[in-house]
This record gives sequence, C-alpha cells and structure tokens, in this order.
Amino acid sequence: MTFVDRPVTVRVPATSANLGPGFDSLGLALSWYDEVTAEVTESGLTFDIRGEGADEVPRDETHLLYRAMDAAFDLLGEHPAGVHLTCRNTIPHGRGLGSSAAAIVAGVVLARALVVGGADRLDDRTLFGLATDLEGHPDNVAPALFGGFTISWVDGAAAETLRLDVDVDVTVFVPPEAVATSVARGLLPAEVPHADASFNAGRAALLVAALTGAPERLISATEDRLHQTYRADAMPESYKLLRRLRVEGVPAVVSGAGPTVLAFAHGVQEWNPPGWAERELRVSSQGAALVP
Repeated sequence: MTFVDRPVTVRVPATSANLGPGFDSLGLALSWYDEVTAEVTESGLTFDIRGEGADEVPRDETHLLYRAMDAAFDLLGEHPAGVHLTCRNTIPHGRGLGSSAAAIVAGVVLARALVVGGADRLDDRTLFGLATDLEGHPDNVAPALFGGFTISWVDGAAAETLRLDVDVDVTVFVPPEAVATSVARGLLPAEVPHADASFNAGRAALLVAALTGAPERLISATEDRLHQTYRADAMPESYKLLRRLRVEGVPAVVSGAGPTVLAFAHGVQEWNPPGWAERELRVSSQGAALVP
C-alpha cells in the first residue's frame, strides 16, 4: 500500500517573524498551536474546519493547507484518490502570528506522513525548502517547522536556517481587525538610507545575543528602522501600543507584518487596549510534530 491506513495528526505552533530588526530573517515559535488531521479516502477532498477562519477559508483545492499537501505529494510522486482534513484552528488569521506558515507546514508534514516511507524520501531540509517556496520567505516557516528561535536566509536558490534554543517570556496583544500581509508589505519603500540599514544590522546581531543570554539588552535589541514605522499608517493602534510599551521600558515589536504587538515580558496586561485579546506565551521548543 502506498499510503498509511490510518489518520495522521500534526500540531504546528504559531510564529512571530522579524522581531523588530530581523526583517525577513528572524523567527520565533510560540506556544499556541493549530492541529490538523488528515486521512486518505477513496475519492474527493473534504474538510471539517473549526475555530479561527472556519467561516472564511475555502473548502476545496485552493485551501492553502491542501495546496501545500499537493506540492509535497508532487515531490513524493504519490497522489491519493481522496483526502479528508480536520482542522482545529486557534492561531488568529491575518494578525502576524504565522497562520499561513502553520497551514503550509502542516500540509507538507501531513503529506509526508501519509505516504509509506515518506520520511525516508523527503527529508527535513527538502521539506523546509518546499515550505519556503510556498510561503515566499523562510522566516515564519522555519520556526513553525523546527521550533525555537531561528535565523533564516536564502543562499542562492536554497533556503537555510539556524535554530537556537531560547527561554523568554512573551505576551501578544491581538487586535480585533486583521491587516493583510500584502498591504503591510506594500507600504515598505524600495530603498532605505544606508544609516538605517547599518543600524538594523547591529540591532539584529544584538537581538541574537539578547535572546540567547543577555535579556537586559532586549529593549535596545528590538529597535528597528526598516519596516515598523513605514507600516504605522496601516495599523495606527498597534503602533501606538508599541510606542507606549517601549516608553514604559517593555521590549516590544510588531509581530510579523502586524497588527499584533509582541512584548518580551509577562505581567503587562494593564496595557492591553479595549477590545484586544491578550495572551501570555512561551517559546515553543518544538516545531511541527506528529501527534500519536
């Protein structure tokens, strides 16, 4: 038999990318998870979706999760006659917490797990490269797949990542309204001053040091001049909260493309704006994992 004769389930963490100065390169896996179960069927594609996005996402071949599965099946050279997908979504959509990366990573991991001997035919490095191609950049798929704190880059045509273990408190402030990543990215200028690029290079290096052993440097290490200010008009309340937290000495950044604000601290609920959700998290040391 080409495919396993049982359902397989994967749990994938939310992620936060950029982390201030680490634009398109730094990422963090968070202790907030989506869970997806896949089962090969005799024909067709069916979905059972509950939680975040249940009333918004498609239930056909255009669903990002299935598109990722299909791409992995192509690499494996195996395509099932049918698949049933059960999605339990808790990661908010369109909030800068890696919901798209979670869907992509869940899809490629599930496809590999459904094929007998799939893990021998599609290693983690290849899986990461495929997920990066589907997402467009590696900073969210890397921590979603591998967990922890990741530094990612593209070397020629190949995506690379370095995973580090970190132990830091995280609080996310999630606004009620989404901001599309494409809108946020469209606000970025084609060029930035050399001084700003130099500033961010130093802060990104400092952030790696701060997260791995010098937390007292986090307030300086999370300063940014490449993307957050440019995106302020698309998320004014997020930028207002960001500035307020930093004035109070709390290291804070816009999570991914926003509009969620991430603080490297616990016990900061007093600054949560009315109508926003607030959640204390930890760094997830484990990335996407099959659930027994």
